[in-house]
Amino acid sequence: MDIRVTLDGRPVEATLNDSPAARDFAELLPLTLALTDFHGTERVAGLPRKLDTSGAPDPTAAKIGDIAYYAPRGNLALFYQDGPSASADLLILGQLDVGAAQLGRAGRITVEAAP
Repeated sequence: MDIRVTLDGRPVEATLNDSPAARDFAELLPLTLALTDFHGTERVAGLPRKLDTSGAPDPTAAKIGDIAYYAPRGNLALFYQDGPSASADLLILGQLDVGAAQLGRAGRITVEAAP
């Protein structure tokens, strides 16, 4: 699924996968969220509600540019460093085509459905 993303007002290429959680995330759009740093690895923001995690694919470790959902807290996570080992609590929703430096200092993200 194509989406339109801006980080601090700058457009970046992004796509969502076809998982149930990614489809549920797409139903929340449009969203504008303030991002904060988490463990020097990811930028995070709370979502308005928890996402459907049924039918989640096998866990994989997050990579730079991954858009992910951390189920226990209901957070959106944007990885600017490779994440820890795979966890069933972390669902990859898609990918951002952006450099680690830009993503690591991003303070605000806007996500919209692609036209």
